[in-house]
Amino acid sequence: MAPRMLRLIVNGKVAARPALRAAVEAVRGAGHRVEVRVTWEGGDAAFFAEEAVRAGVPRVVAAGGDGTLSEVVQGVMRAGPAGCAVGVVPQGTANDFATACGLDAANPEAALRLAAEGTARPIDVGHVSVDEAPEDAPGRRTFINVASGGFGAQVTAETPAAQKQLLGRAAYLISGLRHMTTLQARRLHLTGDDFTWEGTAFVFAVGNGRQAGGGFQVCPRACLDDGLLDVFVLPEMPAGQLLATLAELLRGLPPADTGAVYARVPALAVHSPDDLLVNLDGEPLRSRSYRFGLAPRVLPFVLPPEAPLAAALSS
Repeated sequence: MAPRMLRLIVNGKVAARPALRAAVEAVRGAGHRVEVRVTWEGGDAAFFAEEAVRAGVPRVVAAGGDGTLSEVVQGVMRAGPAGCAVGVVPQGTANDFATACGLDAANPEAALRLAAEGTARPIDVGHVSVDEAPEDAPGRRTFINVASGGFGAQVTAETPAAQKQLLGRAAYLISGLRHMTTLQARRLHLTGDDFTWEGTAFVFAVGNGRQAGGGFQVCPRACLDDGLLDVFVLPEMPAGQLLATLAELLRGLPPADTGAVYARVPALAVHSPDDLLVNLDGEPLRSRSYRFGLAPRVLPFVLPPEAPLAAALSS
């Protein structure tokens, strides 16, 4: 195939990894032009991505975890993704989006080759707005994977960075077990098209993608290009049942088999009488009210054949 130009945006924490460096050299050796930008602080990945799109770079690739990918998508969407496709080389702790799409974090060369040579297909991009946020808080935020609130968001936010670096995905499980004794259900009111739920819940998730929290299949039926958000609610239940349910979700069993609530809607409003922490593709938000929506098939993305795409499943 013809050589292609890529802008690879690398999380500074993983820039020195030998396998990632070898992947860049291998893809360059195949004739592709790979320009590398390394992040130093929060916001860099979005800035580099927006800069690349405005410069006419045809493919922008995130090398890092879900947070790095989220920033890259935000930057691309700010610039307008026409003529530019996104790819990902999973190098983070959880890599929930990439893992659910069939990408192997242990093989960065394969992921980078796919980003260079694969076919881009349009996927949905979710967005969320918050009410009662501080004046200096960011406005509408985008996401392509999962926004989760409650127990999972608390665990993600409170897992130390050093522990994640040392233990990888197991760090989330250890942190989760440590928080089990202080776990409290939250009062929630969810409304969407032909869907309403009100009660106390340990976890809720709004998914464009399928998994969050280092492997929990909270939205196992979600497709990235179907124009719908998958909604998952884990109601309050006894501790023993909760542990069993979380174990089932970690094994990828459908929420319908666990007593959880499941729905599919184009938009969703979530309200809580108290501040509610939400993890948005690895980044925290805090508010009492959230409004989730979706822009269908607006972002060209390079994904493997096994990625959860409605277009592929129906063909």
